[in-house]
Amino acid sequence: MNPYLPLWEYIPDGEPRVFGDRVYIYGSHDTAGSGQFCDYVLKCWSAPVNDLNKWVCHGDIFHTRADRDHESDISWGNDSTRLFAPDVVQGKDGKYYLYAYIVNAKGCVAVSDRPEGPFRLVSQYKTDIPDSITCNGWFIDPGVLVDDDGRTYIYCGYLRSFMAEINSDNMYETVKGSCKEHFIPCEPTEEGGFTENDSLFFEACSPRKINGTYYMIYSPKRGSRLAYATSDSPTGPFTYRGYIVDSGVDYPGGNDHGSLACINGQWYIFYHRMTNGTIMSRRGCVEKVTILPDGSIPPVETTSLGFEDSLDPYNITPADIACVLKGKGYITEKSIMERVITGISEGDEIGYKYFDFGEDYSSRTMGFTAKVHGLGCDCHMHIYADDEEIGDLVIGHGDGEYSTTVKNVTGRHAVYFRITTDYPTDWMGDYFKGRSLFELSAFVFTK
Repeated sequence: MNPYLPLWEYIPDGEPRVFGDRVYIYGSHDTAGSGQFCDYVLKCWSAPVNDLNKWVCHGDIFHTRADRDHESDISWGNDSTRLFAPDVVQGKDGKYYLYAYIVNAKGCVAVSDRPEGPFRLVSQYKTDIPDSITCNGWFIDPGVLVDDDGRTYIYCGYLRSFMAEINSDNMYETVKGSCKEHFIPCEPTEEGGFTENDSLFFEACSPRKINGTYYMIYSPKRGSRLAYATSDSPTGPFTYRGYIVDSGVDYPGGNDHGSLACINGQWYIFYHRMTNGTIMSRRGCVEKVTILPDGSIPPVETTSLGFEDSLDPYNITPADIACVLKGKGYITEKSIMERVITGISEGDEIGYKYFDFGEDYSSRTMGFTAKVHGLGCDCHMHIYADDEEIGDLVIGHGDGEYSTTVKNVTGRHAVYFRITTDYPTDWMGDYFKGRSLFELSAFVFTK
């Protein structure tokens, strides 16, 4: 299900890589409740390619600050040197190279004999690229491509894109004179082409080579989307092709960052969603995608599925895997053991895609139970299977498990909850307007 990692883990900017018989996810590391993006460590998770629900944590793989278990892996920087958006590739020597963006400091390359690390520092980048191109020498959000001929390329940028070839013999030195600016335009061009918000570059470069074509996945100026452009060459020019996923459709939006991976013949787009009422507590999600013969990738909807084809409505569903949050409700973490949808108000909609209810045609009804934290007023949670209302759950003003009987449905459906109340939420003018009615923890259908 989505998020695909344990629900307490916050790994945004996910860069998926398949090495051997495992898929690895490298990304930033957020902290629930933090007022800043990311922290001072990078973590790695992996799963067998034949069991994508069996993720294991390999711990902290790189650090820019000492902690209780590790010394810092760098000797420069300061308290603001947070780690953002890494990438890992395998060099021609068989070793694994980590490319890290360190905020307000020179980025670096680290190496390991294993894809899960831990990684040891090799060097800061050695480059002739002017600071005016690299944002004061910072290689923001590096994405790296090792081509079939062994040549290596790095792609970076924030508000402007640039790329360069890397010396494949040492993996940290850019080849003199190889830099190209604006391989994805950041402003409209007079010639046309990259002229829409969807196409213009913001950040989050991630290169891939698929069927001989070079793909650049990136965050466009329409920030909740992941766009892509293609080229016949690793150095461009790139042609905008469209967007793959929009994590802000009917959900609290924010800048996205992720990439593509082919696992057991199936392509996936990895991306992230916002939680905690902020853009700084992000969790990794994934959707299946299709790459058509012409190289295009039709946009996919965001779901609660993750690697699954469908969810089981008869297992308890944690509320925080919602993929639709319309209104004032948002997901928040109360503790490492508990996350709820809070701030739920009159007119809100909460949705989950998709459940398979099976083929039981003998029953006319089934049960529904929700675990709720009451907030002092009564309301109704109308239960829908797609566009059909199948039941109405009356929620009281106290904590508890509230149950009702709903119409039996069969087959595969999205489930939505739409909230109404007779409670006077506009009493005393705007004072109670939009009052929070309850918090939703979990729910289940029963027979």
